[in-house]
This record gives sequence, structure tokens and C-alpha cells, in this order.
Amino acid sequence: MKYKRILLKLSGEALMGEQQYGIDSNRLLQYAQEIKDVAALGVEVAVVIGGGNIFRGVQAEQVGLDRVQGDYMGMLATVINSMALQSALEKLGVYTRLLSGINIQQVCEPYIRRRAVRHLEKGRVVIFGAGTGNPYFTTDSAASLRAIEIEADVVLKGTRVDGIYSADPEKDPDAIFYRNISFKDVFEKGLNVMDMTAFTLCKENDLPIIVFDMNTAGNLQRLVKGEQIGTLVSMDDLGETLKETIDQIQPGSKSDKK
Repeated sequence: MKYKRILLKLSGEALMGEQQYGIDSNRLLQYAQEIKDVAALGVEVAVVIGGGNIFRGVQAEQVGLDRVQGDYMGMLATVINSMALQSALEKLGVYTRLLSGINIQQVCEPYIRRRAVRHLEKGRVVIFGAGTGNPYFTTDSAASLRAIEIEADVVLKGTRVDGIYSADPEKDPDAIFYRNISFKDVFEKGLNVMDMTAFTLCKENDLPIIVFDMNTAGNLQRLVKGEQIGTLVSMDDLGETLKETIDQIQPGSKSDKK
């Protein structure tokens, strides 16, 4: 295996599937099966899920709520998604542990780094809920922080797109697809990979990020085996970009865009 221990970041919106709100059971089971297949290979898997399908903290101020209160509401949304994924994984026979950044002892363990690492070493899938446990920090930041703490080999950001582009490829037919790109180039080009705090954490700790299409069956497994899927962001300036226009890309490679 190319990667022994991974941190998989999933967005809450991805769990909606074709719905406008909430959790799509088919999408949830699809993700659970993908994670099970990777864990069966002996890869240690940790997961962070967003809560945007239920509530985002930044929405709070728009409806007159206190931002800090809204962020805690968003953390609870991530716990709901984490509980759903845990249930789906256990339905497939996968041992899991849900660790929360805020204390909710009735449904999950408190986050303790050594305990999380021990669970991973025992082959359990570890889900980190409630972000960092602090307001003003996104789940992207939580993913980067937890990945660094557990000494993951890579952050895999599963999205609905097949990698990083210079622009929206659905609007710009000359959008450039980056197969490999350095942290430095992402900063200079102003590309939207993660929020700046999360991205800087990865850069300063030399933790690579791979952005890939999680909705394509088997992509996660191919990634951990070493196939070049999606876009790799690393310290190395590999200078390798693929300028692929929409008509040059294989049919179906961008069939599931935002």
C-alpha cells in the first residue's frame, strides 16, 4: 500500500446526494462500502465529515444568531453525520469509534489523541466529530489538525469533482486541470482547495493533500494503492500540470460536478 494511515475528509453536502437537505441513505452506504474496502486492505482510516447538509455555523449571523452559538450548532451537525456514518459502517461489519471534540458522552468518546491512535492501530475506523471543538474553525481545519496529530500519511479530500482546476471547467472550457501542484503554486494562483488555516497547517507540516472524486466507485481504493487519481498538492514543485480542455478529458470524468 502506498499509504498506511489516511485521513479522509468528506463534506456534509456530499451526503445529501440528489436531495436538497439531510442524508441520502444510498450515498451514505456507498461511502461506507468504500471505506470498508480500504480498511480491509489493512489501511488505517480516520474520517472527518462536515455538517453543511444540516447546518453551517456561518449561516448563524445571516439569521440573527450569535456566530459562536452557530458554530457549536454546526459542530452538532457534524456529530449527526458522524453517527450516521458510524451506523452505516457497523451495518457492514466494520468496527468503528466516534471521537468528539466536545463532550457528548452518551453517544461518543471524547477526543484523546493517544486513544485515537490506539483505535487505528487495532484496525478500527476512527471518525472525528464536532470539528476541533472550537468556534471559528472549519471541518477542513479539523481534518488537517487531526491528520497531523495522528501522523497520517495524507489528507484525502473526497469531493464531487475529479481534482483541482484553474477555474470552473463547466463555465470555462479552457480550465486547466492540475495533476500535481505545489502548496506554493496553490497560494500564488489563489486556488480554492481548503480554507487558509487548514491549508497552512498541511503546508507547514509537509502533509500532502489529494483532492479527488469520492463519488466514483473504487477511487478511494485505487488511491491508497498508489494510482494517480485526482490532484496531489505537496511541497514539491513538480511542474506537472495537464492542460486539458473539456473535450479532451475522458467522457464521464466530470459527470458529477457541483
